[in-house]
Amino acid sequence: MTKLFGIVFPQTSLYFLLPTSFRLMSIDPKRSREIFQKLERDLVKLAARSQAHTVHRFRTGTRRLQILLSELSPAPELNRSDKKLLKLLGRIRRRAGKVRDLDMQSAAMRSLKVPREARRKTQLVNRLIELRGKQEKKLRKQLDKATVREIRKRLKHAAKHVHPQAGCDPLAVAHVMLEALHRTGVPLTETVLHQYRILSKRARYTAEFAFPSPASEHLIVQIKQIQDALGDWHDWLTLTQTAAAHLGDVRESPLVAELHNVTGAKYRRAIAVLSQIGTSPAPVPDQAARHPVAAPVGANAHTASAA
Repeated sequence: MTKLFGIVFPQTSLYFLLPTSFRLMSIDPKRSREIFQKLERDLVKLAARSQAHTVHRFRTGTRRLQILLSELSPAPELNRSDKKLLKLLGRIRRRAGKVRDLDMQSAAMRSLKVPREARRKTQLVNRLIELRGKQEKKLRKQLDKATVREIRKRLKHAAKHVHPQAGCDPLAVAHVMLEALHRTGVPLTETVLHQYRILSKRARYTAEFAFPSPASEHLIVQIKQIQDALGDWHDWLTLTQTAAAHLGDVRESPLVAELHNVTGAKYRRAIAVLSQIGTSPAPVPDQAARHPVAAPVGANAHTASAA
C-alpha cells in the first residue's frame, strides 16, 4: 500500500516527498485570507439551511483550508488548535458529503431520458429525496450552536497564525500530486479512479493558492478537466448503485440497465481524459462487465452524448 497526501494507493510502491526547493514563497496572501472568510460565512449559512450550493461550497472550503494548513504550511506539524479545527470540520464535511452525493444523484437522475420507465424514475427520484432528507437531518444535528461557535473561534485563531509568505510553492506541490496520475501499468479499477478523483481535487485546490499567472491558469484548467470527468463518472456510479439497491439489478429493471450504460460511457470518458494527459492507463478488463451495455430503453440523449 502506498500513501500519497493522505490517499492510500493499493499495489503501488511510489511515495513522493517535497524537496526543499519547493519553498518559493509564492502563496497568494489574498487567496489565503479569503479561505477563512468564505468558510466562516458558508458554515453559518449551512447551519441555517442545507441548500445544495451551500453544502458544496462548505465542503470545498474545508478541503482548501486543509490544503493550506497541512500541505502548504512551513511548520513540520499542525498545532493542537488547528488539528482540532480540521477534525471538527472533517466530521461535518463527511456528513455533508452524503448530502452532496444525493444532490448530484438527483440532478443526474432528472437529466436521464427514459420514457418507458417514467414510473420507476419517479420512484427513484422520490427515494433520493427521502434519503437526502434523512442525511440533512443528521447533518443539522452536527451543526449545533456550540460546535459552530467553537469552529468560528478556531478559524479566527488559525487565520492570525497563517504566514503564506513562508509556505510551499503551490504549483510545485500540485505538480507532485499529479505525478501519481502519470504512473504506468496501474490497473484503473473503480477504487483507483476514486482515489485519482480525490487527488485531482486536492491538486486543483493547491494550485489555486498560487498567484494568478498563465502557468497557474493552464494547470488549473487541465486539472479541472480531469476532476470533471472523474466526478461525472463517480456521480453516475453512485446513482447506479442506489438504483440497483432500490429497484433490483439489470435483469429486474430496464432503468438500472440504462444507468449501467451511462456509467460505462462515463468510465470510458474518464479513461480517455486520463490518457490525454499521458497517463498510459491500464483499464481493467472486467470493468466493462460491471457496466454492461444493455438494450436501450427508449431515446436517451444523455447516453448518446456520453458515448
